[in-house]
Amino acid sequence: MISTQSLIALLIAYLLGSIPTAVWIGQIFYGIDVREYGSGNAGTTNTFRILGKKAGIPVMLIDVFKGWLACYLAHWFSNYNPDSIQFANFQLSLGIIAIVGHIFPVFAGFRGGKGIATLFGMVLAIHLQAALCCCIIFLVILIFSHYVSLGSMVASFSYPVLMIFAFHVGNKSVILFGVCVAVLVLVTHQKNIERLLKGKESKSYLFRKKVRN
Repeated sequence: MISTQSLIALLIAYLLGSIPTAVWIGQIFYGIDVREYGSGNAGTTNTFRILGKKAGIPVMLIDVFKGWLACYLAHWFSNYNPDSIQFANFQLSLGIIAIVGHIFPVFAGFRGGKGIATLFGMVLAIHLQAALCCCIIFLVILIFSHYVSLGSMVASFSYPVLMIFAFHVGNKSVILFGVCVAVLVLVTHQKNIERLLKGKESKSYLFRKKVRN
């Protein structure tokens, strides 16, 4: 039976995830609701496209921090050994609830983003080394292809592979989580995949301004 302490942690995790960073930054500093433009998502990628780097970078960092902090709640709201399977499973639960909060934020009419940045924060908390490797993979794909969505998908599919074959993670729940990450990213990027196949996906440039045709 789940304890009151665990329920409180799960509620806090959901509320953390529900902080609509992109919406609030867009409305407060630019007078724009990013959900009304571009892809319609209240996330990092759409913020970069609509409002640029000055808004996109803080949105990304805060959304990543939301996922990491949600998982870190396990240190404050559980008595499990940090090396135990129970602790890892509790962290997974907290992170997943935070992602649900990001996708369906109570503070923004339940219209949020895809949760990729928050998911990455969760991944950082669960397995730092694999997460950093995925970050490098993402950046390499982005630099050479200029597609954020493609980088996100490739990095996500790399995560469970790295945990199994590079870091030899033995916790089945963590491995299952890695597989679910890949599936979740694939499901939430269906429209991006369609646009990529049609050559209509928007590009993002890290080191130079976008060239308009």
